[in-house]
Amino acid sequence: MPFNDRELFARLIQCEAGGEGDVGMKAVASVVMNRVQSVAGEYARTGRGSIRNIILQQGQFTCASTTENGRPNNQNIYNMNPTNVHYEIADWAIAGNRLPGLGLSLWFYNPFRPDCRPYFPSEVGYLIGKYQAHCFYDPTDLYEFT
Repeated sequence: MPFNDRELFARLIQCEAGGEGDVGMKAVASVVMNRVQSVAGEYARTGRGSIRNIILQQGQFTCASTTENGRPNNQNIYNMNPTNVHYEIADWAIAGNRLPGLGLSLWFYNPFRPDCRPYFPSEVGYLIGKYQAHCFYDPTDLYEFT
């Protein structure tokens, strides 16, 4: 992939939350960096402190895939054209900033409805809040064993 980590991160931010304003994009960026800095569980093993490994981990971000359920996915990081705001938010998160109230969230998803389920995925993450269209989840003690 020809993108450096910063550009890859900016593309993911734009693709996953580009229409959700600064708060929505910062929330998504916070989750990515929480995964990068995870010291236990799946993300510590697969990510090994790498933005690239976290973003490109199979099955994690719809925007990192060119196909979804056997169909072309045209809304992906390869088709994004990040602007200054996407790079600024990537730099903000890389510098150690996190959205207040987001905690140690490792997951987000868009339920395409007003409410969020209390746990995601399964019992390893518990709901801490909703920002824009996405629900955010902190790890439970069970996450350590993933």
